[in-house]
Amino acid sequence: MEYSRLVSVYEALEATTSKLEKTEIVAEFLREVPEELLEIIPSLLIGKVFPEWSDLELGVGPGLLYEAVSFVCGIPVAEVKRQVARAGDVGQAVEQMLAKKVQLTLFSRKLLVREVYEAFKKIALATGSGSQDRKIRTLADLLASASPREGKYLVRTVLGELRVGVAEGLLRDAIARAFNVSVSAVERAYMIANDFGVVARTAKRDGESGLAEIKMQVGRPIRPMLAQLAPSIEKVFEELGRAALEIKYDGARVQIHKRGDEVRIFSRRLENVTSALPDIAGRAARAIKAEEAIVEGEAVAIDPETRRPRAFQDILRRFRRKYNVEEMVREIPFETYLFDILYLEGEVMIDLPFEKRRGALKKIVEEERGKFELAEQLITGDVRQAHEFYSRALARGHEGMMIKNLRAPYIPGARVGYMYKVKPVMETLDLVITGAIWGTGKRAGWLSSYILAARDEDTGELLEVGRVGTGVTEEQLAEFTERLKPLIEFEEAGVVRLKPSLVVEVAYQEIQRSPNYASGFALRFPRVVRIRDDKSPEEADTVQRVRQLYEMQRQVR
Repeated sequence: MEYSRLVSVYEALEATTSKLEKTEIVAEFLREVPEELLEIIPSLLIGKVFPEWSDLELGVGPGLLYEAVSFVCGIPVAEVKRQVARAGDVGQAVEQMLAKKVQLTLFSRKLLVREVYEAFKKIALATGSGSQDRKIRTLADLLASASPREGKYLVRTVLGELRVGVAEGLLRDAIARAFNVSVSAVERAYMIANDFGVVARTAKRDGESGLAEIKMQVGRPIRPMLAQLAPSIEKVFEELGRAALEIKYDGARVQIHKRGDEVRIFSRRLENVTSALPDIAGRAARAIKAEEAIVEGEAVAIDPETRRPRAFQDILRRFRRKYNVEEMVREIPFETYLFDILYLEGEVMIDLPFEKRRGALKKIVEEERGKFELAEQLITGDVRQAHEFYSRALARGHEGMMIKNLRAPYIPGARVGYMYKVKPVMETLDLVITGAIWGTGKRAGWLSSYILAARDEDTGELLEVGRVGTGVTEEQLAEFTERLKPLIEFEEAGVVRLKPSLVVEVAYQEIQRSPNYASGFALRFPRVVRIRDDKSPEEADTVQRVRQLYEMQRQVR
């Protein structure tokens, strides 16, 4: 299949705002996609190259991209940046620049979808000495073969900003329509496979019965189920009656996969972090008495003297460490608390009630006290006992308490009313930094004010909810500037536009309705709490969640 065919779909999607029209456009296209390309195309339709569980990532920021464009178009990088700033969109600017370059039509050829994918894969696999030059050359070769309209979407894909208004929900509906299967069957298959390519190919080849046969795979992570903020302990118990209480540990979520003696550990954002956590992997291999299992828990950095949790940034230092890992293990020891099981000896467990899953987990884990154990739990219907449990959790330095529905299944990637979190502070938001403003005076030379965006659940678009410049120390300003500068796409009048990559946790006084921001909401007196390196932009809070918190805020009043 020629890449230009996919580009024509992008153009049709970008030309309409109707969700129904977009769904039909995608469904019609999927019907014509050859089966061997169906594992590639769905990700490309939502602006991704590889599924989330894959270890592959392009690793190309605006800097490398502009060097490739400069080489292909024969203009200085500075001029590339000027044209991007003038257009206000990298894709449109590259389309214009490619249209102006001298065309050697004698050697022109048609780009194929498979060829584009293999080039992206080659870029992702380029590591070590000289890897940046190899990435630039491969990208330049791709752009040199591309038509201007193809170049527009190639660079948007590279930067993760496709902008055609297709998110996972719409793609799910389109797959169902394309292959005449139910939306629920597609949704469940995606929960388990965590790969729309596998789901689409199975739906086309084997229909609904094939989707039902998709199994979890040890070594392929699935998205974690998310908790809702509890309006109050009393209201949750009115809804659930008897429930399971667990400590909300102040750590980082981990998903542990075990097959035989082999253990793999995945972070909340589905990255393989096994090499950074050899202590947890070793304990899991000894403690989990099963041939095959996928379990979930929290890794907590504990101060050995006070027995209280250490700062979240210490946890991220462990997760990010690639060298001298053993030294870091000694410096920042971890304790692991397991609280759920998703797969056991060939059986998918997510449809079982939580009470049964917890029972199965208990049977296969040989606890190592203070190192690797089950999350502390109390099952009760007594609100007084719940308040006491909550107070004990806070006194030990943890974030709060979880309240879990004993009868509930596990819904990967969803924030559903099956478990609630109780915290002593107002619910924060995890938002993407999409722009920044250069500071003046004492803050000159630093990117000191940040434009924040939430994700639109339907379109995948990042919509602004405000700006923040407080809650950041000088040391943090330097860190933020260092992290954000490589993400700069263009700059105009001191305001920079950034490749969406960095997620931050933001506290605020309240949420207000606002016509000034695309989301329709604004945060009043926001402040940065911390960088969330454990979250990707796809895991940032949604506009729908902002709206939900706004409504809850009004009810409290």
